[in-house]
Amino acid sequence: QVQLVESGGGMVQAGGSLRLSCAASGRTFGSYPMGWFRQAPGKEREFVARITGMSWGGSITYYSDSAKGRFTISRDNAKNTVYMQMNSLKPEDTAVYYCAAVPRGDPAGTNYAYWGQGTQVTVSS
Repeated sequence: QVQLVESGGGMVQAGGSLRLSCAASGRTFGSYPMGWFRQAPGKEREFVARITGMSWGGSITYYSDSAKGRFTISRDNAKNTVYMQMNSLKPEDTAVYYCAAVPRGDPAGTNYAYWGQGTQVTVSS
Protein backbone atom coordinates (compact mmCIF):
# COMPACT_ATOMS: atom_id res chain seq x y z
CA GLN A 1 0.00 0.00 0.00
CA VAL A 2 1.41 3.33 -1.07
CA GLN A 3 1.50 6.03 1.58
CA LEU A 4 2.74 9.60 1.68
CA VAL A 5 3.09 10.99 5.17
CA GLU A 6 3.74 14.68 5.71
CA SER A 7 5.27 16.16 8.84
CA GLY A 8 6.87 19.38 10.00
CA GLY A 9 3.87 21.66 10.01
CA GLY A 10 3.07 23.89 12.93
CA MET A 11 2.50 27.43 14.08
CA VAL A 12 5.11 30.14 13.55
CA GLN A 13 5.24 33.91 13.56
CA ALA A 14 5.56 35.87 10.37
CA GLY A 15 9.14 35.82 9.15
CA GLY A 16 9.78 32.40 10.63
CA SER A 17 10.68 29.13 8.96
CA LEU A 18 9.42 25.58 8.76
CA ARG A 19 10.68 22.48 7.01
CA LEU A 20 8.08 20.07 5.72
CA SER A 21 8.87 16.44 5.02
CA CYS A 22 6.98 13.87 2.99
CA ALA A 23 8.01 10.28 3.53
CA ALA A 24 6.83 7.78 0.95
CA SER A 25 6.36 4.07 1.47
CA GLY A 26 5.00 1.20 -0.55
CA ARG A 27 6.93 2.07 -3.71
CA THR A 28 9.85 4.22 -4.74
CA PHE A 29 9.28 7.55 -6.45
CA GLY A 30 12.80 8.47 -7.44
CA SER A 31 12.01 8.69 -11.14
CA TYR A 32 8.70 10.51 -10.72
CA PRO A 33 7.81 14.14 -10.15
CA MET A 34 6.65 15.02 -6.66
CA GLY A 35 5.04 18.19 -5.51
CA TRP A 36 3.72 20.29 -2.68
CA PHE A 37 0.29 21.86 -2.77
CA ARG A 38 -1.71 23.82 -0.22
CA GLN A 39 -5.30 24.59 0.53
CA ALA A 40 -6.46 27.48 2.67
CA PRO A 41 -9.98 27.56 4.17
CA GLY A 42 -12.55 28.40 1.55
CA LYS A 43 -10.04 28.22 -1.29
CA GLU A 44 -9.11 25.67 -3.91
CA ARG A 45 -6.02 23.53 -3.61
CA GLU A 46 -3.12 25.29 -5.29
CA PHE A 47 0.33 24.38 -6.55
CA VAL A 48 3.29 25.47 -4.43
CA ALA A 49 6.35 23.61 -5.71
CA ARG A 50 7.36 20.48 -7.56
CA ILE A 51 10.52 18.60 -8.35
CA THR A 52 11.16 16.34 -11.31
CA GLY A 53 12.37 12.78 -11.04
CA MET A 54 16.06 12.13 -10.86
CA SER A 55 17.98 11.92 -14.11
CA TRP A 56 21.61 12.15 -15.04
CA GLY A 57 21.37 15.92 -14.79
CA GLY A 58 19.68 15.91 -11.41
CA SER A 59 16.22 17.22 -10.63
CA ILE A 60 14.55 20.39 -11.84
CA THR A 61 12.42 22.47 -9.51
CA TYR A 62 9.41 24.69 -10.16
CA TYR A 63 7.68 27.15 -7.86
CA SER A 64 4.57 29.22 -7.73
CA ASP A 65 5.13 32.96 -7.83
CA SER A 66 4.26 33.22 -4.14
CA ALA A 67 6.81 30.55 -3.19
CA LYS A 68 9.65 31.63 -5.42
CA GLY A 69 12.61 32.94 -3.48
CA ARG A 70 11.24 31.81 -0.12
CA PHE A 71 10.59 28.08 -0.44
CA THR A 72 12.97 25.34 -1.56
CA ILE A 73 11.88 21.86 -2.57
CA SER A 74 14.34 18.99 -2.51
CA ARG A 75 14.35 15.22 -2.47
CA ASP A 76 16.39 12.41 -0.98
CA ASN A 77 15.71 9.32 -3.05
CA ALA A 78 17.68 7.12 -0.68
CA LYS A 79 15.07 7.98 1.95
CA ASN A 80 12.18 8.14 -0.53
CA THR A 81 11.43 11.56 0.94
CA VAL A 82 10.75 15.02 -0.42
CA TYR A 83 11.24 18.19 1.60
CA MET A 84 10.19 21.80 1.44
CA GLN A 85 12.10 24.44 3.35
CA MET A 86 9.88 27.46 3.90
CA ASN A 87 11.49 30.73 4.93
CA SER A 88 10.16 34.25 5.46
CA LEU A 89 6.71 32.88 6.11
CA LYS A 90 3.73 35.17 5.79
CA PRO A 91 0.22 34.95 7.27
CA GLU A 92 -1.09 34.28 3.76
CA ASP A 93 0.95 31.07 3.72
CA THR A 94 -1.44 29.63 6.29
CA ALA A 95 -2.96 26.47 4.84
CA VAL A 96 -2.94 22.70 4.92
CA TYR A 97 0.05 21.55 2.91
CA TYR A 98 -0.16 18.35 0.91
CA CYS A 99 2.50 16.20 -0.69
CA ALA A 100 1.73 14.47 -3.97
CA ALA A 101 3.48 12.04 -6.28
CA VAL A 102 3.14 10.77 -9.86
CA PRO A 103 1.23 13.29 -11.92
CA ARG A 104 -1.52 12.08 -14.20
CA GLY A 105 -1.00 14.18 -17.28
CA ASP A 106 0.35 17.68 -16.88
CA PRO A 107 2.63 17.77 -13.80
CA ALA A 108 1.83 21.46 -13.46
CA GLY A 109 -1.74 20.57 -12.57
CA THR A 110 -3.23 19.03 -9.44
CA ASN A 111 -4.06 15.61 -10.86
CA TYR A 112 -1.64 13.35 -9.04
CA ALA A 113 -2.04 9.65 -8.32
CA TYR A 114 -0.93 9.74 -4.70
CA TRP A 115 -1.59 12.29 -1.95
CA GLY A 116 -0.64 12.61 1.68
CA GLN A 117 -3.08 13.48 4.42
CA GLY A 118 -1.78 17.03 4.81
CA THR A 119 -0.04 19.01 7.51
CA GLN A 120 -1.28 22.32 8.92
CA VAL A 121 0.89 25.40 8.65
CA THR A 122 -0.28 28.47 10.54
CA VAL A 123 1.57 31.77 10.34
CA SER A 124 0.60 34.48 12.79
CA SER A 125 1.18 38.17 12.22
